[in-house]
Amino acid sequence: MIHVKGTTEKHLICVKAPSVADGYVPAMHILDLLPKYEAPVPRYTSYPTAPHFSPAVNATTYAEWLRGIGNAPVSLYIHVPFCAQLCWFCGCHTTAIHSTAPVEAYAQTLMAEIDLLGATIGRKLNVAHIHWGGGTPTAMPPACMIGVMNHLRQHFTFLPDAEIAVEIDPRTATPEALDGLAAMGCKRASLGVQDFDERVQKAVNRMQSFEDTRRCAEALRERGINAINLDLIYGLPFQTEASVTATTEQALALNPDRIAVFGYAHVPWMKKHQNLLPNDAMPGTLERWRQRTIIDQVIVRNGWQAIGLDHYARPDDALAIAARDQRMRRNFQGYTTDTAPVLLGLGASSIGSLPQGYVQNIVSIPAYRDAVRDGTLPIARGIGLTDEDRLRRDVIEQLMCNGSVDLDETASRYGVPATGLLAASPALDGMAQDGIVEWDGRTLHVPDGARPFVRNVAAAFDTYFTPAPNRHARAV
Repeated sequence: MIHVKGTTEKHLICVKAPSVADGYVPAMHILDLLPKYEAPVPRYTSYPTAPHFSPAVNATTYAEWLRGIGNAPVSLYIHVPFCAQLCWFCGCHTTAIHSTAPVEAYAQTLMAEIDLLGATIGRKLNVAHIHWGGGTPTAMPPACMIGVMNHLRQHFTFLPDAEIAVEIDPRTATPEALDGLAAMGCKRASLGVQDFDERVQKAVNRMQSFEDTRRCAEALRERGINAINLDLIYGLPFQTEASVTATTEQALALNPDRIAVFGYAHVPWMKKHQNLLPNDAMPGTLERWRQRTIIDQVIVRNGWQAIGLDHYARPDDALAIAARDQRMRRNFQGYTTDTAPVLLGLGASSIGSLPQGYVQNIVSIPAYRDAVRDGTLPIARGIGLTDEDRLRRDVIEQLMCNGSVDLDETASRYGVPATGLLAASPALDGMAQDGIVEWDGRTLHVPDGARPFVRNVAAAFDTYFTPAPNRHARAV
């Protein structure tokens, strides 16, 4: 246990939790705080966050920004908004398909967008990271994925150590699809697991056995794709402390390198299919907290390193090393070792990040296709960054990645005093009294036991954020 500055005895936080076998429940003050801090807040994969993007940033703006980027290596994100079946918990931009025709046509549009991007930049930039996300990227036929990668190589120079990562649904990862990944140079695969309990799987419309997942992991390794990530979710219908414990232990048995553990984001006002979930079987706030706590215990007691808000890695993994060295970054895919100053998004709904600001492609696939066919960069909206935005983004990213920040030191790197940042002091004082931060008026630290509240801490520095229903998922 640690005692947080400015707290009383009832505000002790459990840093090294007892084992699940001990019947662990969270410290009483944490339970008291859950209603106060469960309000919806952003996940801070960017700052400013996506709800504040606007059409004021358009294709013309993006073209100007592209022509102004330097020669440092860039990263690429390719979004494939298709799946064989829609999972009812899903919050991604995707749609279910029953033939390959739509995704084959989409691959052609992607290549046309690559041509537009290359022509606008006007030179071949070096690429350090490539991430395929979705949806299910492997819903695209292998020949199409390889074709898109070859097209990228015509306009960009892939560095010899460039990491190519692909998100995979083990249920539809055929041998041909995995052969295609190996042929296009994939080095890291992220496997969606969510939960191995059949009752939970049935409730969320995602039947996926442990054996299917194990076979997929083994098949990837047979093809030389040895870096494997797993995604788990808590807070789904019918999940219990026992079921998430079993799922986590099974996940660890697959010997992955990294695990991401997300709280289910219930946003039915945005994703209508989430209304198909049995609402009366949803875990409440306390149950969600206990599930998260137990997953954390199981992973950490097996020697893994907890990273940021919701990631874990083996201590010798590059992400764990970057976290210890405070070199880790956070982007739209979560925590990463990628330090490239530019992330170029390709595909419908994808988001790009540049020194000048953020851009998002058109979400509608037909409208995205039509814009590309018309020879226009398919930008729907975005936001330009001010100097104040960049400073606050830095503060928020340090909190989300490192759990601590020195406001004076950070502000000095931007040539300004920390005065503006100190407007967060009243909120931080309250959090210090609650025991979820250590705060001396200039330096801020989130103790390990309070990591689940780090989004609330970050929100204290978000000048755009206004608490509102039907905008973000709840914090805890």
